[in-house]
Amino acid sequence: MIVVGVGARAGVSTDALAAAVMAALDEAGVEGLDGTVLATLDRRAAEPGVQEFARERRWRLAGFTGAELAGQPVPGAPSAVAAAAVGTPSVAEAAALLAAGAGAELVLPKRVHGGVTVAIARG
Repeated sequence: MIVVGVGARAGVSTDALAAAVMAALDEAGVEGLDGTVLATLDRRAAEPGVQEFARERRWRLAGFTGAELAGQPVPGAPSAVAAAAVGTPSVAEAAALLAAGAGAELVLPKRVHGGVTVAIARG
């Protein structure tokens, strides 16, 4: 299973998400996206742009609370900006790893494309 974790500001557009996610998938060389999960902060999962992006690609959408994400160990450097804004120092990496389940590994650590942070995990 491939999980794409994303972090973004409120109101992120479907086009901005698509550009960032496709750039990250291309960089990671990931193919065969059937059964892919889009994982993020619960507040972002409730937003129209995020929901539309997941629906267009027929990906399952998983949202996690800030507390759940904060409890997930990640290899990347913590973000003080994210911690102050949403209560967790990692959104994209933590969401990808949580949704991918026990034993998950990052295929692509967090990358920022056009203000959207993307990380990819394999479960």
